[in-house]
Amino acid sequence: MLIIADSRMPLAAKDSLSGLGEVLWLEPQPCVYPAIAAHPDIYLCRHKHQLIASPDIPVHWSARIRSAGIALSFGQQRLGEKYPQTAGYNAVFAGDLLIHNLKVSDPMLLSLASDTIHVKQAYTRCNLLALNNTHMITSDRGIEKTLLRHGKNVLFVEPKQIRLAQHTHGFFGGACGLLGTNLVVCGNISTLGESEALHDFAHSCGFTLLSLFDGPLTDVGSMLFFTGGD
Repeated sequence: MLIIADSRMPLAAKDSLSGLGEVLWLEPQPCVYPAIAAHPDIYLCRHKHQLIASPDIPVHWSARIRSAGIALSFGQQRLGEKYPQTAGYNAVFAGDLLIHNLKVSDPMLLSLASDTIHVKQAYTRCNLLALNNTHMITSDRGIEKTLLRHGKNVLFVEPKQIRLAQHTHGFFGGACGLLGTNLVVCGNISTLGESEALHDFAHSCGFTLLSLFDGPLTDVGSMLFFTGGD
């Protein structure tokens, strides 16, 4: 298994994550602003068993990803220091459904989608975790409203409870990743006001919550897990 994660996540979380499998620790890159400079969801977008990457990622990242047997393709858009140049790959795929601000989506993502949902929040993956094609968790009221209108089951988690360095708060999606039937969280779910609702929502989809450390949820730009079955 290969895990892709921010090298700057809390030390206790890093130790726990390293115990789950081999980790490609992303080091900060100068092409985007510091708070998100090592966030996987800024550079990489997952579509089923493959990754779409910004052409800005270092060669050793792409080499390590491919050596793990993961299909990797490059998008067209280069990243930049300011929005919207930071958001072209920060999208969510639920199967072949692409959820993103389609005005900033890299063309490669659009080409892979058989259906799309446009949302105003271009940092979509930061704010949205899709447990499956119908059940989703978000920290953005606009995303929540749009997805409900499209018939999705949505749980809202208040973002002010989630830490992000150099910002007033982070977002729930950025604190999470999916490993099989585990919803892996960088922090202790019990610190959330929605803790009970989150447990119930995850369990209804067959997921178990796995906290990486005993502290407030921390936005680390998501975590990507690729097992041998991917």
